[in-house]
Amino acid sequence: MGAPPGYRPSAWVHLLHQLPRADFQLRPVPSGFAPQEQEYQQALLLVAALAGLGLGLSLIFIAAYLIRFCCCRPPEPPGSKSPPPGGGCVTWSCIAALLVGCAGIGIGFYGNSETSDGVSQLSSALLHANHTLSAIDHLVLEMVERLGEAVRTELTTLEEVLTQRTELVAATRGARRQAEAVAQQLQGLAFWRGVPLSPLQVAEDVSFVEEYRWLAYILLLLLELLVCLFTLLGLAKQSKWLVIVMTVMSLLVLVLSWGSMGLEAATAVGLSDFCSSPDTYVLNLTQEETGLGSDILNYYFLCNQAVSNPFQQRLTLSQRALANIHSQLQGLEREAVPQFPSAQKPLLSLEETMNVTEGNFHQLVALLHCRGLHKDYGAALRGLCEDALEGLLFLLLFSLLSAGALATALCSLPRAWALFPPSDDYDDTDDDDPFNPQESKRFVQWQSSI
Repeated sequence: MGAPPGYRPSAWVHLLHQLPRADFQLRPVPSGFAPQEQEYQQALLLVAALAGLGLGLSLIFIAAYLIRFCCCRPPEPPGSKSPPPGGGCVTWSCIAALLVGCAGIGIGFYGNSETSDGVSQLSSALLHANHTLSAIDHLVLEMVERLGEAVRTELTTLEEVLTQRTELVAATRGARRQAEAVAQQLQGLAFWRGVPLSPLQVAEDVSFVEEYRWLAYILLLLLELLVCLFTLLGLAKQSKWLVIVMTVMSLLVLVLSWGSMGLEAATAVGLSDFCSSPDTYVLNLTQEETGLGSDILNYYFLCNQAVSNPFQQRLTLSQRALANIHSQLQGLEREAVPQFPSAQKPLLSLEETMNVTEGNFHQLVALLHCRGLHKDYGAALRGLCEDALEGLLFLLLFSLLSAGALATALCSLPRAWALFPPSDDYDDTDDDDPFNPQESKRFVQWQSSI
């Protein structure tokens, strides 16, 4: 099958497409894109479940590490104020992990933008295709109405004027039959009229889903950014309450990061299967949803020399009929106007109608050629299989960095928290304040000395 102009499956598509797939019984599943089959759905769910397995293992590791830290550390000697050895290394490792998380957030913003650009390109291609199909329907309807109006008015009037000349009446009736034949041929060119599948509706649905997806990722990225920044602030100010709150928030963001990783992995794998060979699936789906013939769909989706234009015969017959009408009108103008001056007005009106019809016909021929719709198909594939897939991979990298950074921070924060100096409720009080316990003690000692 012919590939759309400018689209070739990328290396990432080939790599992800080659990954093995298995259903819930661990039986191999073909990598062909088949979302309607249960085995293929199970294979994608199994890919997403790997992220759940990673979340479970990370939580088990964090819990085991914290239990060992709390229960197995040696008791500190009384009165000892020196920090335990390796404390600074723990704090700096926590800071380094949070900085890696911040770098991952930047990657996430880029990936979210790339994914949104790809989906926007898909929506724009669908809207342009809808404009082309609507223009075809509009031109066909306009030409059919013009020819029908000419048959009902000008040609009928011309027959009445030329009643005395039977050969001229016969020529007029011949032009009438040709006009009716053109109108009948043109009606078969509006192939998308009455089709239940609307590219406009598909574009609106895609944009609606993408808007909420983009917003959800923005909120997730901002949430993780705030967690990283406030955790760094808590470490810098050695604020125990802030570190405790951010530890709980880090655990929440860790769960969200693993969850988003599962969705991204399953979506990327499924999208790579689709993008490796999209023509077959798109053709079958479009034929099922629209009921159009395979000859029409193959012409527009493949657009190569091996597939002929299914409308070529109708276009040829219409063009010949229009040329015949034009020549008959010119003959009538030469023969009838000198003898029947009243025939000049309907003939001029008919010639104007035919000139407009011929102009619209040439525009219709250009729109019916496969180049325009095939170009939209290629643009949709490039947006979905290049930009959107690349953005998904960057989002997958963000989720991976985020999960690793937060897991490291959750293991390091309790040890860093233990290094903080003991909290003193009166550290921030003024030394000259008479309610300060230290000041009150000095005041009592001064009175006793007197």
